[in-house]
Amino acid sequence: MAKEYEIVMGLEVHVELKTKTKIFCGCTTEFGGEPNSHCCPVCIGLPGALPVLNEEVLNYAIRAGLATNCEISRYSRQDRKHYFYPDLPTSYQISQGDKALCHNGHLDIEVKGRTKSIGITRIHIEEDAGKLIHKEGVGTLVDYNRSGVPLIEIVSEPDLRSGEEVKAYLQKLRAIMLYIDVSDCKMNEGSFRCDVNLSVREKGSSEFGVRAEIKNLNSFQSIMKAIEYESGRQIKEINEGGTLIQETRRFDQETGKTYSMRKKEDALDYRYLPDPDLMPIVIDDELIKSIKDSLPELPDTRKSNYMKKYGLSSYDAEQLVSSKDVANYFESAVKLSKDTKTLANLMISEVFRFIDNDEFKEPFPAEYLGELVNLIEAEIINISTSKKIIEEMTNSSKTPAQIVKDKDFEQINDKEVLSPIIDEAIGNSQKAVEEYKSGKEKALQSIIGQIMRATRGKANPQVVNELLLERLIEES
Repeated sequence: MAKEYEIVMGLEVHVELKTKTKIFCGCTTEFGGEPNSHCCPVCIGLPGALPVLNEEVLNYAIRAGLATNCEISRYSRQDRKHYFYPDLPTSYQISQGDKALCHNGHLDIEVKGRTKSIGITRIHIEEDAGKLIHKEGVGTLVDYNRSGVPLIEIVSEPDLRSGEEVKAYLQKLRAIMLYIDVSDCKMNEGSFRCDVNLSVREKGSSEFGVRAEIKNLNSFQSIMKAIEYESGRQIKEINEGGTLIQETRRFDQETGKTYSMRKKEDALDYRYLPDPDLMPIVIDDELIKSIKDSLPELPDTRKSNYMKKYGLSSYDAEQLVSSKDVANYFESAVKLSKDTKTLANLMISEVFRFIDNDEFKEPFPAEYLGELVNLIEAEIINISTSKKIIEEMTNSSKTPAQIVKDKDFEQINDKEVLSPIIDEAIGNSQKAVEEYKSGKEKALQSIIGQIMRATRGKANPQVVNELLLERLIEES
């Protein structure tokens, strides 16, 4: 029998903090700019330049720790993590070794109707590295604008077992960072990215396999594809009698494959040592309390409120609170809507198609969505037509009522108007009628489809169904 395997994953998520200046100097953290224009002696590692910790970085990191159920260390320190790479001008990164700022946290995720707690080992502060730019015919150039931008690294326990769980965890984590306003989390700009540590093992085994670290994934699509490919690669290697090695790999979006970069270092290889230029970080209870008291309502609390207050399912509520801006938009629409469940369904199935995850912009005013739901409730339009109106609203400034009038979208509720259309559809669909009478209920859908096409989607589905069944019973 073929062996069954289980994927085991832990994530290292890097979140760029939205401070105005870098972690150890006064240079701007603004994204972009001319290469090497946001630099000073500190962030390009010139001899004699001394780092000074940005206090706001500390506050943001504590904020993130409290929001992810972490314990906050009263004493921590900053260490030099040594490795040699062109984007690291000092040949070490200022990070935190065994004395991290936050530890022992967790996040609850929901996948396929099941809730699972994912442990967070630690959150520590560190500086970002520069960026390598590869130019064909020129060589590799280095831009140090990003060097010294403040990061928090959020390290999970190896509790994740599928791509779906990874996606749910990252979406929840990203939502929390946005809610507490410590990062813009723009994945396309690298301010929210992750490394996936992945291994496989036989199902039922308690031993960990040999892991590969897939570096710098900055889109959900890349993450899912990288997990699928790398887990398959490792299983194939094991089944063919090969030997896996602990290594760092990169993911190529074009090929959908991972490629070896280097043998993976362990903590000892980094030769951590306390940074002699930076004092230990000592935090008192008063600071922790003041930061905790300033935290806003977090996604899980908001989700629970939506389920209780609006009667939404766990899944729908989870989708709506995944972004603070989306949740605020939904709540603005709720104030004017007579049916919250219909509103939630339209938000998730239709409006989400017009929303950018990285940068929220109203596709149209929230009150228009509330008005649209009320038109459905008043049976002026049907659900099918509402989808057309949503698309129309994204391209114009017209209200739903104006669009209904201009496009002649008003629902046909009159039985006398619908009866001859239904009779004609039945006459044109004798095969479907016979199939329905023989017990194939799905055959009814082809007749309904004809009726909806004949009325340009404006027929009241409930009235159509009622009249159609009456006619077919009469014919029996």
